[in-house]
Amino acid sequence: MTTLKTIYKGNLRTEITHIQSGSKIITDAPTDNNGKGESISPTDMLAAALGSCMMTIIALASETHGFNVEGMEMETTKIMGTNPRRVVEIDIVLNFPSDYTDKEKRFIEFAVKSCPVENSIHPDIKRVITYNYKTN
Repeated sequence: MTTLKTIYKGNLRTEITHIQSGSKIITDAPTDNNGKGESISPTDMLAAALGSCMMTIIALASETHGFNVEGMEMETTKIMGTNPRRVVEIDIVLNFPSDYTDKEKRFIEFAVKSCPVENSIHPDIKRVITYNYKTN
């Protein structure tokens, strides 16, 4: 079954519809690639998919192992390369709402490594993950 339907809207813009939910995402080419930059770019979506997946898997692990990560935040930086134009690095900073035991931190860090998007991205794309645990 089809997962997504994408329509080219002109002016370097696409509209993506998630078939199951009907939710839509608009993409624009970035300004450094002749676009308007009025919406998320496809390469930004790649970085966002990685971060969102990591957060989801962390949340699943926290529920399974009985600790809370609600309020967790993430900052993502995507770095582009040239020849060919591509994502060469994704830097993710995870900010947690509290400190955790060493065991809980291991669950969190294992969850990040088991994210399906993480395991689908080409290994040549460098990933830098920083964990900031709030100290009480």
